[in-house]
Amino acid sequence: MQSVMTHRAPAALGPYSQAIMKNNTLFVSGQLGIDPNSGVMPESFEDQAALVFANLKAILEAAGMGMTHIVKASVFLKDMDDFSRLNDIYSRQFSAPFPAREAVQVARLPKDGLIEISVIAMR
Repeated sequence: MQSVMTHRAPAALGPYSQAIMKNNTLFVSGQLGIDPNSGVMPESFEDQAALVFANLKAILEAAGMGMTHIVKASVFLKDMDDFSRLNDIYSRQFSAPFPAREAVQVARLPKDGLIEISVIAMR
């Protein structure tokens, strides 16, 4: 088991790794829409989602992977009313065959984020 870490994505907010590689499978911890340089989280859903995907890409690249390696995504939304906006943004990040995915509304996310996504990627 190997930890994967990059300064191009926000540092973990607690005692966990940005990602763990095990047997050519990468488990990426949930990413919020935090700018890794400033530590700021923008207010809009679209801006947070853009940063979530940028952070995921940075971690994947640190592991020598890309978005095409993602096989499963778990999406956590503060408000399910953002689901159609999520689908619009999400569809620009992937092409068919799309990764398996679930999207759920949660009571609260760290730092009061609007969206958090974790992924599993395979070589």
